[in-house]
Amino acid sequence: MTDISERGYAHAEMLVSTEWVAEHLNDPNVRIIESDEDLLLYASGHVPGAVEVDWTADLNDPLRRDYLNREGFEALASRIGITPETLCVFYGDKNNWWAAYALWVFHLFGHTNARIMDGGRLKWVQEGRPMTREMPAYPRTRYTAPERDDSVVRAFRDHVMQHVEARRPLIDVRSPAEFSGERLHMEDYPNEGALRGGHIPGARNVPWSRAVNPQDGTFKPAEELRLIYEDEHELSPDDDVIVYCRIGERSSHTWFVLRYLLGYEKVRNYDGSWTEWGNLVNVPIER
Repeated sequence: MTDISERGYAHAEMLVSTEWVAEHLNDPNVRIIESDEDLLLYASGHVPGAVEVDWTADLNDPLRRDYLNREGFEALASRIGITPETLCVFYGDKNNWWAAYALWVFHLFGHTNARIMDGGRLKWVQEGRPMTREMPAYPRTRYTAPERDDSVVRAFRDHVMQHVEARRPLIDVRSPAEFSGERLHMEDYPNEGALRGGHIPGARNVPWSRAVNPQDGTFKPAEELRLIYEDEHELSPDDDVIVYCRIGERSSHTWFVLRYLLGYEKVRNYDGSWTEWGNLVNVPIER
């Protein structure tokens, strides 16, 4: 695989290699953060010095379906010992689904000094790099965050309806079976509660997995990504794009690809996704 800087990305600096992480394990200005779907993985072994951000307990409001508020983010950031100047490097399982999701949530609070480790946990393990069960202990900080800003990278159902009516681009990153309505959920996964199957009218089906190399989870070069999104599905970097999946985790991965690897300035993640849309009364659905 070519070096990250040679793959033609619009913002290659948003990715770091496993080699880079290995060289910065003891850098006080860097915090390595693991975020997994499998909540048992971190305790079984993680990158030395990495802290865990649990996508359910740490990033979501415990009561309503929403993300944590400013005070909650400040508490999380303080607990893992970061400041607004700390470079946060995210990695995880599932080819960095939840790493991209956590990075996206950090963006809601203005912490854009963040990167993703290309290939995630899979590549680190494949290369035989060190893992530890030792839990790191960093001095607690007093992080001050701005109010959460949902306006730039997050879409709500009203925004989606506007896209439907104006025929602006919607990208459904789920599997073809979910997109067609054959399935209400991913294979081997529980149904999150959607009562109807199908997709949002006008959406184009570009499964998230097409953006990565299956062998090691690394992102494909920009030239290959443009063939997928622009040649096959007629997207343009000037488009106003909304991406969605079932609860926003796979679509945050595609959001990262479009926003940073291909340089799309106007791309938002609809985290309500099909779990919300498939339950809404009186909204259009296609199959």
